[in-house]
Amino acid sequence: MAENLDYYVSGSKCYNNDEANCAIYGRLYNWAAAMALPPNCNSSSCDSQVSAKHQGICPSGWHIPSDAEWTTLIDYVGGASTTGTRASTAGTKLKSREGWNSYSGVPAGTDDYGFSALPGGFGYPGALAGMFGGVGYNGGCWSASERTANDAYGRAMSYDVEYTYYSGDGKNHLYSIRCVQD
Repeated sequence: MAENLDYYVSGSKCYNNDEANCAIYGRLYNWAAAMALPPNCNSSSCDSQVSAKHQGICPSGWHIPSDAEWTTLIDYVGGASTTGTRASTAGTKLKSREGWNSYSGVPAGTDDYGFSALPGGFGYPGALAGMFGGVGYNGGCWSASERTANDAYGRAMSYDVEYTYYSGDGKNHLYSIRCVQD
């Protein structure tokens, strides 16, 4: 998809709880909600419940990309996604031309492949639940791949760097979703 998913399910939110932000950036999801798995999957391993092309909350005929699929995309557009090397320009090539805050010395997004990555920010879990950060500065998307019982892989971009990087945070954080056609 050339935009972040904006489909309401329990466990999803608009940035800053403002519906206008969903229209711009799509919704933010915890991992279990995005994967259409029980909420306890945010704090325990549910890898056995994840299929190879896991649909999750994506529309029929689409799925949430695995970590390997993210790696394939990033390597294709600029390389070195697994190390987060500063030599990679994949982030710049995938970022939307608009919406990102500027940073001295870092080129604006060129959106060379029509991916149109947006800085939709993220949401915090636990004691900080209901708090948000990073809109205009960061954008991250979940993958369908667990890292540990409490963490899942994702990919992120930031306004101040040209490369992409892992965003393997706790599964109860809120991030965007991009769906891949089967």
